Amino acid sequence: MTPAKKSSRRKATPKAAAKQPSRGTKKASPRKATKATKATKATKATARRTVTNATDKHTVECIDNTARAVYGKILKKIAPELKSPVRSLSNVKYDPKVGYLEIGSSRKVRTLTVNTVKSFAQTLKMLNISKEMIEQDTFATKREAYYVSKNWAEARFKEQPESDTVMDDIESMFSLHGVSREQLRFYPEEHGGAVAGNLVVIDRDPVSGQELRIDCTKFGSGAYTIPHSVEHLGFETKAKFILAIETGGMFQRLQVHGFWNTSNCIIISMGGVPTRATRRFVRRLSEAKKIPVYAFVDCDPYGISNIYRTLKVGSGNTAHLNRFFCVPHAHYLGVTPQDIIDYELPTHPLLEVDIKRAKDALKNDPFFQQSKPWNKAINQLLKMKVRAEQQALAKWGLNYVIEEYLPRKLKATKAFLP
Repeated sequence: MTPAKKSSRRKATPKAAAKQPSRGTKKASPRKATKATKATKATKATARRTVTNATDKHTVECIDNTARAVYGKILKKIAPELKSPVRSLSNVKYDPKVGYLEIGSSRKVRTLTVNTVKSFAQTLKMLNISKEMIEQDTFATKREAYYVSKNWAEARFKEQPESDTVMDDIESMFSLHGVSREQLRFYPEEHGGAVAGNLVVIDRDPVSGQELRIDCTKFGSGAYTIPHSVEHLGFETKAKFILAIETGGMFQRLQVHGFWNTSNCIIISMGGVPTRATRRFVRRLSEAKKIPVYAFVDCDPYGISNIYRTLKVGSGNTAHLNRFFCVPHAHYLGVTPQDIIDYELPTHPLLEVDIKRAKDALKNDPFFQQSKPWNKAINQLLKMKVRAEQQALAKWGLNYVIEEYLPRKLKATKAFLP
């Protein structure tokens, strides 16, 4: 009996089968496989998260509704429009009961035309970036947003002022829905103010998400720096008040000599006109812990009508955001025009720009127009024709401000300018 003839077809071993591509399927090249792997990793790195935070959900809904409205009108062959408040002092009102400069009813309308198609595309692309950042729990600075547009072909920005303008328009537009730029995840590159005193800031680790407790009494001769976004912060304090200080030099003096400890307060350096983050931090902290805010700035038209006014009621250019970034219950501790007389302070002559700024505040600024105490104080300064700095108190000794001036002023808080 002859043995059965073996089949000439060789049975594929598992190893061999693994090497053979299936019918109708092209074998992937190593280069393509590498690209696919990179794409997978990139997808994982930018995976969407489920948006559960109420603020983020509201922001995403506003973005979606805006995009749907534009898309819906285009399908109906109707030119879509984007509306935003007119950002100028002429479209601002002030009600002392509200406590800050409010945006008026005038609106700027941009209609989709041949001339505006690029700015429309840029606005929608920017909104898409915002939505993606919320879903990925990340952010972009204004500079980064400009560079992201370099992938937008004909819609890309040529210079950063273009992207800044679009971002400002978006922020203005969404302010009508109670949404700020920070909630859209576009963060300013400016630094926040410095903080020292009886305060524990409750933050979270940006990588692990774990809670961080930051004790503002433990920075030695340094201080805690306010981050660019403060919405997620919590606070613990038994301080009696917040002292917002114009200059870094005066802040350092009060910090090094422990004024915050002897007076049981929180001191914050504004560093000139306070940044958005600084104003929002002061606002949230003071409201959360129900403690008063006192401003300590130079006695000159700039310190009064720019620095203090911006802290308390906001500004005309950002009236659409003042409800987020101002501290209506703040009061002016000093230096006042009357302090110049009472403390016999060294002075400098008012410059032409100072006089113009003071007169402009009296004539055009709704906040000063409706405040008799401030009308009296500014007119007194104009009559005196001088200005004085915080540091002028050093005439009586380097620590006179700590030992005499501030304790004396703090005994008469009801006399503070509004």
